[in-house]
This record gives sequence, C-alpha cells and structure tokens, in this order.
Amino acid sequence: MIDLHTHTTESDGTTTPRDLVALAKSVRLEALAITDHDTFAGYDGAVAPARELDLRLLCGIEISTAWGQPRERTVHLLGYWFDTPPTAEFRAWLDAIQAARRDRNRRLALRLQELGLDVHVEEVEAIGRNMTGRPHFARVMLNKGYVRNLREAFDRYLDESAIAYVERDEPTFEVAMRRVTESGGLASLAHPLRLGQKNAEEEQRVIERMAAIGLPAIEVWHSDHSATDALRYMQLASRLGLSVTGGSDYHGDHKPGVALGRGAGNLNIPLSVLTNLLEPRRLARH
Repeated sequence: MIDLHTHTTESDGTTTPRDLVALAKSVRLEALAITDHDTFAGYDGAVAPARELDLRLLCGIEISTAWGQPRERTVHLLGYWFDTPPTAEFRAWLDAIQAARRDRNRRLALRLQELGLDVHVEEVEAIGRNMTGRPHFARVMLNKGYVRNLREAFDRYLDESAIAYVERDEPTFEVAMRRVTESGGLASLAHPLRLGQKNAEEEQRVIERMAAIGLPAIEVWHSDHSATDALRYMQLASRLGLSVTGGSDYHGDHKPGVALGRGAGNLNIPLSVLTNLLEPRRLARH
C-alpha cells in the first residue's frame, strides 16, 4: 500500500515530517510522498527519518494554480520527483510563490482592518506559518468573536464573492505544469472531483482541455472519490493516455476522518501504481 498525497506541519497539516514518517512505517506503507502546499520543507525534513526507518520517501508538492482565461477557479496541481531532486530554479520559483502569498496576506489583513476587524497578519502567521492563508484568517476571526463559525468567516468576508476577498497572484495551471515538467517532475491533476463542474460531461471537457495542453497524469484515488468516481477517472485517464496517481490527502487532526494510507476508509493503493509511474521514466533513460 502507498500514499502519494500527504501534508505535514510545514504546510497545513498537524503531523511533523518525522512523525509522519513514523506513522507511515507503523501502518506499513511501502512508499510515501509528502506533497505540502508550495514548499518542499516537509519533504526535506523527512529525508533523514525516512532513511533511518528504511521507508521509501518520494519528493512531492501541491501547487495552487489559476485555471481559465480569465481566471475561473483555483485548481491544485501535484508534482512528483522520483529519481532526481527538483532543480534549484524550481525551488527559486517556489520562493517567489511564497512571497506572493505573504503579500496577499498583508493586503487581506489591511482590508479586514478597513472593515473594522482587528486582525493583524502577524497573529495569523503564528497559526499558519509559511502556509498562512484564508483558513487561518478565519480561525483568528472566530477566536476574536467576529464570526460564529468558520463557514460564516468565509461567507461574509473571505470567499471570492465576499467583501474582504483579496486576489492572490497564483501561477496559471499551464505555467505550473510546465515548470514541474521542465524540472524533471511529473505533474498530476489533484482531486479532480473538486473541479466543481455541474456534471460529469463538463468535468470531462475540462480535463480534456488540460490533457490537450500537456497534462501527463491525474489523481484517480482520493479520500473525496467514491468507487464510481475512481472508475470514471481511470477510464478517462485510459482514453486520454494519462498516468494515474492517488493518495489520502492526509492532514492529521485538520481532517480527522482521513487516515494515512486509507483515506476515509476507501483507499488501498497498491505499489504497482508507483511502479507504473516509474517504468516509462526508466525506459526513457535507455
């Protein structure tokens, strides 16, 4: 069993990189990919513990991208580096993304202050660290009594149609995909069910457009996906010639119903999935 989609305390998870490796070993994972949001810090911190416990650790990432012209929605893209580490150029590009995130957070704090809410970026960053985003603003607003629950924070202030929303300068899906590929990685569309299309036909058309511009893989197995969803994505991947990936999207206590390796009880991803991802890359080197 493998898990190719997990998060640590270096982004929005609650499990440290070292503890995640120990947990992966305890549940007998044969391979683990750490895919923190816009950072390799979790993977970097897990390399030594994984070596100590003889766990197969894969370098991964999850990037927030803008899809559509004009921007229609945020779409998450997974990246994997199986044989060689990401290039220095790719890491520098990630640093620029993090800088854009920090700038957006500063502007969001100022907007909330203009609306009469005493919310400062420093206290939000104390919760969110280098992954600070709207969920952490919502938590501060809830703690200060400005909203009754996290949903209200988004509905009234933080959602894209709400009064305090501030646009973030996200890379486009195509640019992020190209960056991953050029740095030696494999790009995979994360949790396609979250594309939010009205029906399977519209969802299929979006994924077909992504494949047409070079998308090489799609996440078939995910905690959000039913068996019917997974079958639909597997069939679509086969028709479009896409590789397939899968993982729990484990976040620790932030998603208490999602277990490492097992997801919401609906996952059992075999090692053969990873083998199939590696085989074309091995053949390309010969």
